[in-house]
Parts: sequence; C-alpha cells; structure tokens
Amino acid sequence: MKNLLLYACLLLGCVAASAAQDHTQIRNVVVTFVQQQTAALPGKVSYKINEIDQRITLSECDRLEAFLPAGSQFIGNISVGVRCMEENGWSIFIPVQIRISLNLLVSARQLPLGHTLQKGDIASQAMETSHTGGLTDPKQAIGKVLRYGIAAGQVLREDMLRLPYSVKQGQVVQLAVQGDGFNIRGEGVALNNASEGQTVQIRTSSGRVISGVAKASGVVEVKP
Repeated sequence: MKNLLLYACLLLGCVAASAAQDHTQIRNVVVTFVQQQTAALPGKVSYKINEIDQRITLSECDRLEAFLPAGSQFIGNISVGVRCMEENGWSIFIPVQIRISLNLLVSARQLPLGHTLQKGDIASQAMETSHTGGLTDPKQAIGKVLRYGIAAGQVLREDMLRLPYSVKQGQVVQLAVQGDGFNIRGEGVALNNASEGQTVQIRTSSGRVISGVAKASGVVEVKP
C-alpha cells in the first residue's frame, strides 16, 4: 500500500502540506504580554482580546514574540502584534480592549478659573476609564490653581492645574546673584507671571532685562 501511494505521488505530484499555526497559541502569547505590560498600572485592569479570524492560516512557528506598535499605550482600544521570529516569518495584529477601574479625583462643585483647590473642592469617585491622565491622590491637586473653570463632577487632570504664581507681572522682586565667593542682592520688576522653578524676565533699576528662576516669596535667582 505504501509503495502504491509513493508511485501515485511520482505520477501525479504530491505537495506536502505544512502545519498551520494554532490560533490558541497566538492568543496565549497576547494574554501573557498584556498581563505583563499592565501589571504596574493603577487600579484594576480588565481586558478583552478579539478572536482571530478562523479563515487566517499561518505557518507553524516555535518562536512567537508579542510587541506593541510604536506610539501605542496599554489603555483603550489597541492592537497587539505577534510575529514569528523564524526564517520567512509572519506577523499578525490582534485587537485588544483595555479598561482600568480606579478611584479618580473629581470636582465637588463648579469651580472658576484661577481657583486654588482646597480639600473641600474635590471628591473621589470610582469609575472605569480608557484614558490616562486622571489624578488619584488629593496631594496632586490641593494647593494648585485651575487653568480654566470646570463643572461639578469633572475628572481632574494634571493639565488642568498649575502651581500658584510665586512671582507676578509688575511685582517688585528680590534678585539673588550667587557665585563662587560672592552673593549680591538687588531689586527688579517682574515682566511675566511665574510659578516656583519657572523662568521669569526681570527689568533691573538700570533698565536692563535679565532672566532668572522664580523662587518662593518673590525671590528670583539669577546666574552670573
């Protein structure tokens, strides 16, 4: 019988069918990758991995590697790539939905532009999100100033807030010029608003405009 089959192959031509890649193995690689990459995210992470179209046939591969396309983040609707690292390898992208459930800070009431946040202005609310940037710790918000007015119940984000100004435009400030073996003090007028650590332009009594770094209590540090 075996010889008969061999003879038939010689006459008709037989093509050896290569083994197909098991879709379950691809999915397992994606699961492991997602779990590893989301382990450090705050809150409770949940994910859903779409099934691979059964019509897709890939050659069997023993070296599978998962990756994330450049510029992607592990949140929301993403595509995780899996590639075969062997010769004549292939790659496929699997849609994944990632959601995070955590306690986010929200405004307890409507708040105006320029308001300095106090403890009573904020509340914590459990919610599911597919975006990053929401604040979770009151220390991240209390004492900071709103860049614009917000409605009650709005999620607080870092880009909504700024540090309070330590130097204001038109304010007379104290200049501190320090170097090796000397310390010079002077006065000048701030030409712009600046929070602590930001650059501020100063007009000195001689009319010269210089740059310095805003410090606490209206002091500006100037490098010689």
